Amino acid sequence: MFKTVLVSNRGEIAVRILRTLKMLGVRSITVYSDADADAMHVRYADVAVALGGSAVRDSYLDADRILAAARATGAEAIHPGYGFLSENADFAAACARCGVVFIGPTEEQIRLFGLKHTAREQARLRGVPQLPGSPLVGTAEEARAFAEEIGYPVMIKSTAGGGGIGMRVCRDAAKLEGAFAAVDGLARAHFKEAGVFLERYVASARHIEVQVFGNGRGRVVALGERDCSVQRRHQKIIEETPAPHVPDRTRAALLQAAVRLMEGVCYQSAGTVEFIYDAAAGDFYFLEVNTRLQVEHGITELVTGVDLVAWMVRLAAGDDPTAAYRPTTRGAAIEARVYAEDPALDFRPASGTVTTLRWPPVRVDTWIEEGTEITPYYDPLLAKIQVHAEDGRLRSWPCARRLRRRA
Repeated sequence: MFKTVLVSNRGEIAVRILRTLKMLGVRSITVYSDADADAMHVRYADVAVALGGSAVRDSYLDADRILAAARATGAEAIHPGYGFLSENADFAAACARCGVVFIGPTEEQIRLFGLKHTAREQARLRGVPQLPGSPLVGTAEEARAFAEEIGYPVMIKSTAGGGGIGMRVCRDAAKLEGAFAAVDGLARAHFKEAGVFLERYVASARHIEVQVFGNGRGRVVALGERDCSVQRRHQKIIEETPAPHVPDRTRAALLQAAVRLMEGVCYQSAGTVEFIYDAAAGDFYFLEVNTRLQVEHGITELVTGVDLVAWMVRLAAGDDPTAAYRPTTRGAAIEARVYAEDPALDFRPASGTVTTLRWPPVRVDTWIEEGTEITPYYDPLLAKIQVHAEDGRLRSWPCARRLRRRA
């Protein structure tokens, strides 16, 4: 096991990782920006290193400063959490050059699945179902030709990016040119890789993802699936496991497809294979792969009893946590994300001071407390409230009795 690990993240995921490191008996290092000088994750770590700056490019996205902190503190490994540098292949490569273990997939795997069109090709090679689509297209004329072949409506997508950035539904040929120009322009302005491709659009789509974990030597296990269909502006709000109203045969096929894809590349560490599920037809199609821990990993932990963060650390240190794993799940779990947003302003991110705070007696992953200053520099996610019941009924939740009394 490692003696010292640096966490190159902030917010609730940094707190979550630091707690796990403490449980494992590993000395922890955290980094922080000027805006986070008084943040909870700074107090949880054994050592905290100031990065300076408040904007992400001057702090949590500054790979050189983070690696300098790792060298100065003697960190043997870096856990990137999610967001920021967690899916940055160049950062993973830089860690290797510095002799620091990157706790996550290999540089090659991050690159392979980092672009949607190359990920689609891997899915095709492994026989994973996918929607009719196009290769990368460079002009609206090319896009129009492929759209006619695929059939409207189509989704125009940027091959890079995530969280719904660079996506536009086009329902007919009259709208295609404007939609293509919008996605292509956004991709060129925001992403290193600016390719655009088309995919058939499914109106009755649900978003279902499979949690996987690979040992890097060919064994990959699936730890169930999550339904993430409740979204706003393509951003998840509510997640649930197991996914409701999915036939057992389809559920098994989803898990098998995800494992088949990831075994094909000898995947290492935690990852998620995302699918579009056509609720009307009962079919599923490959969407993309996230080569990192997911925000919603906690509900999978609740139903499986697996600590995914601990698994990541153990694997990176040379242990194989999948060796003795046998798939088992207990009940159901749901996560609700809590954001700092103003509903009166179309849920625009908001800043300010937390004056009063009360959490229900369930699992809450958070980084805030009374007196915390919410700044405008980072994602507005404040917390994740997660509930679990072995029989799936509200009455088994710890807070249920109080809810009934109030009603």
